[in-house]
Amino acid sequence: MIKIDELLEREKIKWEKLENLLDYEQPTKYIVDSTNYDDSFATPVLTAGQTFILGYTDEREGIYPANIEEPVIIFDDFTTGNHWVDFEFKVKSSAMKILKPKNEETNLRYCYHYMKMIKLDVTEHKRVWISKFSQIKIPIPSKEVQEKIVKILDKFTELQAELQAELQTELQARKKQYDYYRDKLLSEESLTKLSETLDNLGEDEE
Repeated sequence: MIKIDELLEREKIKWEKLENLLDYEQPTKYIVDSTNYDDSFATPVLTAGQTFILGYTDEREGIYPANIEEPVIIFDDFTTGNHWVDFEFKVKSSAMKILKPKNEETNLRYCYHYMKMIKLDVTEHKRVWISKFSQIKIPIPSKEVQEKIVKILDKFTELQAELQAELQTELQARKKQYDYYRDKLLSEESLTKLSETLDNLGEDEE
């Protein structure tokens, strides 16, 4: 793997405000009309918060046409939570911004990874993209170096997802084991046998 020091050696860095790199769109026309979600429906309804996918809708109008070639970042305007989206979607509310690259020179994925590092005080319940978050400057190396950084970070993201999936599988297996032995050990039959054994031991001691 490329060493970070070698990657940035002799690299000229410029600092740009996020508002100079990203355009935003209000999501009003993509808000879902009904929250009657069903997993059998086709279009996911998103939130920029931790839940991300709230459910699926069968509505066919007002769908944002994101795809792998033209992805977007959805940004929670109150908590700064954000997600990468490369598929069609609708949204639950207007409390977010849909972020897109301002020009072809902007590497959206690079911006996304850097945005994950930014910590902002959001104790006040106020929209923050225009007033605060978009005013933050981030370091911009050459386009080539941005692409290399993205490749490295995406690899780590992929490995993390694989590890989480393995851990989830292991946890589910352990839970099944626990449920099996709990049900077996705490069943009426097992407790009756245990009680009889203890009674017999007590009689032997007498």
